[in-house]
Amino acid sequence: MTTDDFFVLNNGIKMPCRGLGVFQNKNPETCEESILCAINRGYRMIDTAAVYGNEEAVGRAIKNCGVPRGQLFITTKLWYADCSRDMAKRALDRSLKKLGLDYVDLYLIHEPYGWIKSAWRGLEESVEEGKVRAIGVSNFGMAELKKLLVQANIAPAVDQIELHPYFQRAELVGFLQQNGILAEAWAPFAEGKRGIFTHPVLTDIAKKHGCTVAQLILAWLHARGIAVIPKSVRPERIAENFDFLGISPDEEDMRAVAALDGGESLFPWDKGWRRPMRKIMGFFHTGF
Repeated sequence: MTTDDFFVLNNGIKMPCRGLGVFQNKNPETCEESILCAINRGYRMIDTAAVYGNEEAVGRAIKNCGVPRGQLFITTKLWYADCSRDMAKRALDRSLKKLGLDYVDLYLIHEPYGWIKSAWRGLEESVEEGKVRAIGVSNFGMAELKKLLVQANIAPAVDQIELHPYFQRAELVGFLQQNGILAEAWAPFAEGKRGIFTHPVLTDIAKKHGCTVAQLILAWLHARGIAVIPKSVRPERIAENFDFLGISPDEEDMRAVAALDGGESLFPWDKGWRRPMRKIMGFFHTGF
């Protein structure tokens, strides 16, 4: 369920429909400044992760922003090297210490590696202990989610996945929605790949609505019921990415953007060093 500004998660918690992502924002001063800029603009959701190496900077921004903690929605993530029950709980405690918080609003298993069933028990216990308000996953496909749903006492609230006009994942998004799991888009702009900001289809639709291509993409995702966490350190882009809720793509626009789907990831996170790592660790898809 959604309002203009919030999605309601499957446990009844309100989650902002838009937030600031801080992936690759490793300079402490720049990270803190960008978050303060975003919060001043109206953002209330910040998305970080243990592996990003910037939880301390996020924590300083939260402390110094002047907005009450209860009005902010903070997400962090469990790295797969800590993906078991006890290690997950210790990892969360480390993240809370770095963030300077008593709890996070959303805690995600970052990737479908490690002992997922065991780690999920740790996350469920963390909810019971009041250290987490909602739990979910990131980069999980349908196969991993089906296994988790069978074994979970608390269903995942969110799946944070690669979603943009070139990789639309209609089947997975439909599955998530059917199961009450909110889809959240990372890399909504495909990190600028394949000329996305100058694509003629997108520029024509953006011109029609008097907005930028970035705003159009965010509005298109929102129209599909998907939360967004675009990242930027530039104040003008942070402001631009916030102001998309008044844009309403019509059916013709939605069909035109749908035709851009290439059906393949532009960021194959399970390739490269992770593929041999599966064999070394012996964990991939064995944690259930």
